[in-house]
Amino acid sequence: MKTILVDAVDAFVIEENGTFKMFEEMKNLLDMYSNRKIILTGANDERLKEFGLNKMPYEVFTLKHNPEKTDPSYYETMLKHFGLSNKDTIYFEHNPEAVKSAQSVGIISYHYDPEKKDLESLKVFLDKNLSI
Repeated sequence: MKTILVDAVDAFVIEENGTFKMFEEMKNLLDMYSNRKIILTGANDERLKEFGLNKMPYEVFTLKHNPEKTDPSYYETMLKHFGLSNKDTIYFEHNPEAVKSAQSVGIISYHYDPEKKDLESLKVFLDKNLSI
């Protein structure tokens, strides 16, 4: 069963009125799947707390900006850390450069637009790619 890699800030965690909170509608969508979920971030310890990533319902992975998610080695390190292969995962991410970076190591990835918050399209991506 594939693992769903979840972008943290500007996807699963959103800013509202100057504070960060979990995007409940996205959590409800993800909870429809029994697959393992891992939230990916570059946040350091201070930002983990600021974004509330220390209180998430899923595992959280960070390399504390060393390297950034725009560097393919971020994904190589993450896969090795969890004992996963690129074929075991799918990913959605708001940063187009990070999407390209993940794709460069063979992770099926989707660009999630944080302005549109289009959960229907995200569900289509998940349904299609979790079944292959």
